[in-house]
Amino acid sequence: MATSLQVVPMATVLSASSSSLQSIRRSNLRTLCSVNARNSAKIPIPPVNPKDPFLAKLASVAATSPETLLNRPVNSDTPPFLDLYDAPKLMATPAQVERSVSYNEHRPRTPPPDLPSLLLHGRIVYIGMPLVPAVTELVVAELMYLQWMDPKQPIYIYINSTGTTRDDGETVGMETEGFAIYDAMMQLKNEIHTVAVGAAIGQACLLLAAGTKGKRFMMPHSKAMIQQPRVPSSGLMPASDVLIRAKEVITNRETLVKLLAKHTGNSEEEVSKVMRRPFYMDSTRAKEFGVIDKILWRGQEKIMADVAPPEDWDKGAGIKVVDEF
Repeated sequence: MATSLQVVPMATVLSASSSSLQSIRRSNLRTLCSVNARNSAKIPIPPVNPKDPFLAKLASVAATSPETLLNRPVNSDTPPFLDLYDAPKLMATPAQVERSVSYNEHRPRTPPPDLPSLLLHGRIVYIGMPLVPAVTELVVAELMYLQWMDPKQPIYIYINSTGTTRDDGETVGMETEGFAIYDAMMQLKNEIHTVAVGAAIGQACLLLAAGTKGKRFMMPHSKAMIQQPRVPSSGLMPASDVLIRAKEVITNRETLVKLLAKHTGNSEEEVSKVMRRPFYMDSTRAKEFGVIDKILWRGQEKIMADVAPPEDWDKGAGIKVVDEF
């Protein structure tokens, strides 16, 4: 049996092999491009914020190497996509967070002022603590500032204070604290509108009564009370020093009586008589005694005017006053 062999030149074989390799490479390239196209269509491109380094990096990886985002480990202790960083971090600084306009449009650009400053802007001075040196310093400074700003506009003083004592009667400040605020009020050119909102006791009652005549007000359920000044705690003080302090308290009492008589329209004897013991007044009684001029409640004055005074109620009930201070 004869076998015929055909001799093929080496150049022809090499040319055929080269053309086959090129066709295979072109086929693989087309397949890879189609895969990349399908993979790219499946990847949701996140919105890119140029100020956000995390989203910028994520978008860059999605555009250049989509298989990195598709082939994610199923169980991984690393939070999603943070392994794309050599040194993972969510944000360079909190300031790089871009918020919506509606979130920031009403936020103040500077820290808000403290509450006394806000009230001062409305020409309101609020005395809401016992009259200690720190309170006196602030109130006097506010009064002088408001007069300097406008000597013609009125100043409104809201009072809720137990004076120079606490609510249990213990002395916390010198009587001169109340006299200092009183003297500052008397030196002002402005009208002083005083309003009692809660309690006006002792020296605070004097400040309430010292407002401009006709501009002294009281909330319907507020209380006013006048009382004698108290001797501060003497501790281990020598007897001679205790006597000196007692004389000073008597002097302050006389001054307080004169000032209350001046602003309430009562005689000094009447004020001294009711001051022997703590003399509490509701809004109606305070108006009758001359501490205030008007009760701040719509329709309250008419209601109170129609109510019989306590003495008539006692008389109608057959109650007799045994001892009257």
